[in-house]
Amino acid sequence: MVDYESDTNFMEKAISQAQRAYDLGEVPVGALITRKGEVLSEAHNLTGSMNDPTAHAEVLAIRKASERLRDWRLVGCTLYTTLEPCAMCAGALVLSRIERLVFGAADPKSGMVGSLGNLVCDDRLNHRLEVTSGILQDESADLLRSYFKNRRS
Repeated sequence: MVDYESDTNFMEKAISQAQRAYDLGEVPVGALITRKGEVLSEAHNLTGSMNDPTAHAEVLAIRKASERLRDWRLVGCTLYTTLEPCAMCAGALVLSRIERLVFGAADPKSGMVGSLGNLVCDDRLNHRLEVTSGILQDESADLLRSYFKNRRS
């Protein structure tokens, strides 16, 4: 059962993480993972800071949650992210067995959860996710627009 109030509250925390990335000069994407209403991990993009192209918010949140649970299978978990996951992050979601994905803004240039493809719901894979999109999409998109506007000026 989808609880939009909880989804909104957790997405606000993800946006707070995205703001932290923005403040560091990183692409402002934030993510967190919950299970049974408890936040297991929070992260934001650190690709530039870490000189690591895999240091996306979603991947970092998955790593932290897996460490905390001491299990690579994140069964019963929901990942919240401010931007539709790319192919790498969508693949990590499937491999980690996360059960649900909630995201804010769509990413028409690299999103793989509906925009360019839909990796997390592909029937050929051994795991699929429930997906809820558009939660606080305007707030998520505004932060990204502001970041890229400032980068161009």
